[in-house]
Amino acid sequence: MTPMSAEEKDEQREAAHHTHKETTGRQRLLAGLWPPRISRAQLIVALLLFGLGLGLAIQVNSTSDKGALRGARQEDLVRILDELDDRTQRLEEEKQRLVAQRSELESSSDQAEEARKQTLEKERQLGVLAGTVGAQGPGITLTINDPQGAVEADRLLDTIQELRAAGAEAIQINDVRVVANTYFSEVDGGIQIDGKKIAAPYSFKVIGKPQDLEPALNIPGGVVQTLEKEQATAVVQRLEKIVVNALRPAKRPDYARSSSQ
Repeated sequence: MTPMSAEEKDEQREAAHHTHKETTGRQRLLAGLWPPRISRAQLIVALLLFGLGLGLAIQVNSTSDKGALRGARQEDLVRILDELDDRTQRLEEEKQRLVAQRSELESSSDQAEEARKQTLEKERQLGVLAGTVGAQGPGITLTINDPQGAVEADRLLDTIQELRAAGAEAIQINDVRVVANTYFSEVDGGIQIDGKKIAAPYSFKVIGKPQDLEPALNIPGGVVQTLEKEQATAVVQRLEKIVVNALRPAKRPDYARSSSQ
């Protein structure tokens, strides 16, 4: 074995000392990081942040679950949007009509005569709504055949509501005029409308915009599909001229009088 020089022995001792120093520093670093030392204040802050995050998550989930349209079918959402668009359009048309009437009154050389004409027109419109005068115009017919007797009064009422929402202006079922206060009830062997018994087939004559009325009945999950599920059939037909001729008597109020008298 070759004897080591003094210089080599010094270098060996220095390397061993360096290794011992590095190992000791690494151990100190690990000892400082683990186990973690958390102060009481840090622990309280962490718990508060956790509670806040949990509360926000629960609130968002609760809000999402209670959304009015959550879980609605795509066809239902499309129908709702279409109905809103149709109603907005009808309101805009009514606004334009009223603006045109005002302009005619302001520009007419004979404002009294123009006012009289508009009063007569308004009277006619109110008579149509009240069912005291006949009406004609474009619209649709709806024929409901019910061989199983499964169609109930509330189904006819739902049909009326769908038609009104689509812009129906005058409605007649069989020989009964439908107005604002019309009611439906069930009796043995049929259905009563305003106390008058009618039987299937139920024939609807509806005046309004055919392009709005027919789709309102044929939408997925709408009147036609619902009736088919009840073993009834519903046939919708567009016509350029519908005549609603069933009338209701004009009833004079017992107590109400015009405030101008």
